[in-house]
Amino acid sequence: MTTSSPLLSARGVRVSFPGRHGAPAARAVDGVDLDIRSGEIVALVGESGCGKTTLARALLGLVEPAAGRVAFDGRPLEYSGRALKAYRRRAQLVLQDPSGSLNPRHTVYDAVAEGLRIHGYGGDERAAVAGALSRAGLRPPERFFLRYPHELSGGQRQRVVIAGALVLEPELLVADEPVASLDASVRGEILALLLRLRTELGLAALVVTHDLGLAWNIADRVAVMYLGRIVETGAVEQVLTAPRHPYTRALLSVLPEAPGEPVILTGEPPDPARVPSGCRFHARCPVLAGGEADRAGVAGACRGRDPGILDGSGTAQVACHWAHAGTV
Repeated sequence: MTTSSPLLSARGVRVSFPGRHGAPAARAVDGVDLDIRSGEIVALVGESGCGKTTLARALLGLVEPAAGRVAFDGRPLEYSGRALKAYRRRAQLVLQDPSGSLNPRHTVYDAVAEGLRIHGYGGDERAAVAGALSRAGLRPPERFFLRYPHELSGGQRQRVVIAGALVLEPELLVADEPVASLDASVRGEILALLLRLRTELGLAALVVTHDLGLAWNIADRVAVMYLGRIVETGAVEQVLTAPRHPYTRALLSVLPEAPGEPVILTGEPPDPARVPSGCRFHARCPVLAGGEADRAGVAGACRGRDPGILDGSGTAQVACHWAHAGTV
């Protein structure tokens, strides 16, 4: 992993959605700093509804932030049609469900060639499509040109989606739950493919997932998201073997191989339109509920003082008063 300037950088990104019938706006992304460097794979993990997919869409320019900025290769992202079209050649999205991503009436060739046609590619289209399919592990590529999605396995369909992203030779992939809809036997193959693409092409990737096991197998760095904020980040080995935030600990505790008893969080995540004061996790925090925060002298801070936004630099960081009290 390089220590050069970030390829993609977010600073203070906020995305809100209007409430219904005069209700407060939902703060889906509520202040996020995040860096991704060339050749780096970052896993963005958290429960459903924590804002990770909305953040990914904002990083791709699919949603314009209400505040903050996104920069790519040192330049702030612009939201004009022409600027976004140029950006999409360099940053591509791989969606969770390949069946929903592929038009059932289009052949594999047309599905992969679509991006080339949108961007007015002037080279040899057939060679570009064949090269992308081959890099995605569909060989010989010509054998797949005239097939339709329903004639492929789930893993093959996901490879076609990846080929459609690769055909434009991007520098960054944003993969939203890239193996969630696949059988366990195929998941490892797709993860190995993403790692090989990083090695061979120098691709950076943001992998959005709720699966910490996937993060362990593929990521260089992990960012844990809760209620619109990143609450812990660092090298994947550090965060997943010695987590400091109680939320990260709870997520890890329910993995099949985790030692000890699972930590069951009480209640549902708060409404993003009504984010609690203080630490946004405090209403569900087992450390606060169990009295450990009180013994560390930080219970009042947990309830009343926001631990702040992590700086996104990639160093190990945690947004937790209890962790900073020297207890972990």
